[in-house]
Formats: sequence, C-alpha cells, structure tokens
Amino acid sequence: MNTKVTAAGLAQDAAEFLAFKRAMGMGYRRAEFDLNSFVRFVRDRYGERLASLEEAVTLWATRDGVRKAITVGNEFGVVRQLCLFRRRRDPRAFVPEHAVAPVRESVFVPYIFSQEEVLAMIEAASRHEGRNLCGAMLRTFTLVLYCTGMRLGEATRLRMEDIDLRRGILTVQRSKGRSRILPIRDDLVAELRHYLRHREKVLASTGVGTSPALFVRRDGSVLTLHAASDVLRRLLRDLGLKPASGRCGARPYEFRHAFAVHRLTAWAVAGVDVHAQLPQLSAYLGHVNVLGTEVYLKATPQLLELASRRFEQHSLGRRREP
Repeated sequence: MNTKVTAAGLAQDAAEFLAFKRAMGMGYRRAEFDLNSFVRFVRDRYGERLASLEEAVTLWATRDGVRKAITVGNEFGVVRQLCLFRRRRDPRAFVPEHAVAPVRESVFVPYIFSQEEVLAMIEAASRHEGRNLCGAMLRTFTLVLYCTGMRLGEATRLRMEDIDLRRGILTVQRSKGRSRILPIRDDLVAELRHYLRHREKVLASTGVGTSPALFVRRDGSVLTLHAASDVLRRLLRDLGLKPASGRCGARPYEFRHAFAVHRLTAWAVAGVDVHAQLPQLSAYLGHVNVLGTEVYLKATPQLLELASRRFEQHSLGRRREP
C-alpha cells in the first residue's frame, strides 16, 4: 500500500519518535537534525499536499550533494527508524529497504599505529615533564586512550564518579547523545590505581584538595581537550610520526583507530568470526551504527592477509578431498 503523508504529519511523527527515544535515555541530537532536514525537504518539495512517503524517502536519500558514505548511511538509518516507529500505529505503513540509499564506498583510511609505535608513545608520555603536565598523568591518559578507544574529549571529561576500579569499569557520560559502560583490563585498573595515588599528592600539594575531574594538571586544574591534544601532538612530532608543521601525519585520535584495528586483528588471529564481533566493538566505541566500525576491516592489511591465507588453505583443503 502506498503510504501518503504531509510535512506537518511527518513533523508530528518525528517529535513523537524523538520523545519516545529520549524517554529511554537517548539524546538523539544528531537524529533530530537529520529528521528536521527530511521534513524540510518534504515541505519544500510538496508543500502541505499529500505525498508518497516512499517517493519522498527515495528522493531525499538520493538527493544531490557530495556526502560521505557514513553520512548517507546514518541519515537514511534515522529516517528508516522513524518509518518503523510509524508502523507501530499502522502495520501497513511504508518502511524503506536498506537498498534505497546508494551508500558509496568510504575512502577513509586512518593512520594505524603499530604495536611498537604505541609502546614508544607510552614511554614518551611516561618521561614527559612539562610545566603544566607530568609523566604520571600523561602516561595513564595515553593508556586510557589506547586501551579503551575513547575519543580524546571523552577521556578529558572523565570524572571520579565515572570510574569503578573494584568492578573494573569506566562510564562515558552522554557522549554523542548517549552514555556507555566500558569494562577495562586488570592491567589498566592497576595503572589507574597508581595514578590516583599520584593525583592525591598533586591535589594536596597545590592546596586544591579535591577535584571532580579524573585527569588533573600540575596545579590541580582540569586537563583540557586543547592541552591534551597539544602535548600528544608534540610527542608524535618528537617520535617522527608527525611532520614538524602542518596537519598531516598521525594524530592523537589515532589511538582510537589503533584500539579498534588491534582488537579486530587479535580476534582474527584467534580464529574468531570478526564480522560477528563488529556490533560488540561498535557499541564499545560508541558508534551510532556498525557502518562506522566496518571501515576498520578495510583499513587493516593484516586482516586482509589473514583472510587471503585462510581462503587459500580452505581451497587447498577442498582440492585434496577425494
């Protein structure tokens, strides 16, 4: 059945959908932007006349403009969720198939730290003794980035109430519209315990006493995103991983990429079905959907090499069968 809608009706449906999602604790700020864009598109094209929802979705998803593959996928995914929400009231309501959005292949190729480069960065961070930042704090901060895949801003915003070392978990509060809980390794728990003892001494010696922030500078003030990014970029330059000037080369954000790729590679080496683990990794990283995680499969030469080797072994095994 051809579902007919008006722009005003879609706007009301979108408002109810967002209220439903937010009642479950989801921020959905980006989704609200995408839904408003869709409603404006329908209103600009059809006014307040009845329009075919199938036609409107198809035209909107395939509209002109140079957009990244992940952006196309995310926008379409939000509108599809709205359509599924509408179907709860009307079982005959139109819901688009995924094939409606011709998602172009992403050309994103992240810089992936080798294990040796990660170790070099951790050692450099441990030795750092700057005017505002000390090695003990910077070492732990770098380890948190690499061992959890957190975004730089997520790590700088960590508060004392977000860490539970007894249970071995960190909580990332309301990032990208939602919170997530991250189980962490025992060795990272030990590193954090060691850092907390150092942190207590810093706060006591500066007279600050207490601070809600997990990561603090020499004077007891909160580690800012700018300060963290700046010092990590300097370390990357000192190690030759980034040119002396300019924006090219490795960035602090690459710790997140390294976490994802090294985790996928470890699963592949262990013989685990990597594709089956993508939703788990996607949730841990805080991606909106698995499309944002799949890019790491293509950016990992080791995974491609392993896949090729296993295919050859499988082919040889089949040829040897009687």
